[in-house]
Order: sequence, then C-alpha cells, then structure tokens
Amino acid sequence: MTSALPNGLTDCLLWSDELGRGFHPRPPMDYSGPYFEKYQQLDATDMGAALTRARVEFVRRHTDLQPVDIGIGGGRFVLESDGWGYDVNAEAVAWLREIGRHFDIYAAHAEAITCWDSLEHIPSPECLLEQVGEWVFVSMPIYRDQAHCLASKHFKPGEHLHYFTHDGLLLWFEQQGFACVEHNDIESQLGREGITSYAFRRVA
Repeated sequence: MTSALPNGLTDCLLWSDELGRGFHPRPPMDYSGPYFEKYQQLDATDMGAALTRARVEFVRRHTDLQPVDIGIGGGRFVLESDGWGYDVNAEAVAWLREIGRHFDIYAAHAEAITCWDSLEHIPSPECLLEQVGEWVFVSMPIYRDQAHCLASKHFKPGEHLHYFTHDGLLLWFEQQGFACVEHNDIESQLGREGITSYAFRRVA
C-alpha cells in the first residue's frame, strides 16, 4: 500500500471522514525484547487486576466460550478467563506453550476472540476476523475525528496502525459480518482515558 502513495504521504495519517477511520502506513514496531515482561508487571498492579476483572465479566455477560486472547499483554486475562492466547512476542509465545494455552489463530478457527488494545496494532485485521466464528470483544481508543486523533496521546504511528471513530468501527465490523451488541466505557471509568469496549457478534 505504501508504495502506491504519492510522495510526502508515505509517513502520515491517512483519514477518511466518510468511513470514520484512519490508517498510518509507518511499518509496524518490533515486538521482540522485554515486551511481555513489561506487561506482566502492569498485570500485577491494582489497575491490572481491575481491568482483567472487568474484561472477564464483559465476556461472560455474552458467552461461556473460552476466548482466544489476541496479543496477551502479560497473560493475566488468559489465566483468569480460562482461555487461550496468540501473540507475536517470542517470550509470550513460550509462556503460552509452557502452560498449554497457545492457539495459532491463523491456523485454526476460533468461536470467540478478545482484542484488548491489540486490533489497532494488526496490519490486516480483516484476515483475523475471517478466523472467528461468533464473538469478537475489543477495547481500543476511539476518536471524534481526525483532529482529535492527531492530538490524542493514543496517536502512536508504528504502534497503532488503525484509528477509528465509534461509527467508523461499527461500520468496519459490519463490513466484516459482525454487529455490535454492547459497548461501554468501563475501562475509561477505571482510569484509561479515551478507551471504549465493544462486543461484536457474527451475523453473516
């Protein structure tokens, strides 16, 4: 995609008001190194405990399926949801294999996945959703418009590739065959500025 862009637009936010979404074509960051260790430390905090509890309760309001957590952070959600995990960090993958909870989402279908702060990192998230049978749970930053996005602390080119308004995210999921059945701001209430959580169910 980047090679087809005009000169000067290969490293900037590309935004569509019509679609309510943006994309930054900077190459994705490297997730090797102490990434997993950092998030294990965050998981061990009071905030980590509260977020995990809220996320497990959110999923359980809709399904008893064991979800596959995409981008496991420090792994606490995998443990407390009795779920599975997929990650690109080598240490996280080794940990998942060690506890018998690794799931290669691109090699097998899953009925439910969770994307806590991860969907916006994935270069081609539509390929991920093709692997899902029924449920997708998401938390991510949501923006009012392009100006709000550019001014946000969540604007992180190379880390966050995709940027959505609320309506834009619903439209994008609708295009992938999913309908929103719940959205809430529980993570913002817990202290995470600008984060919204969604439950999507496959309808097509």
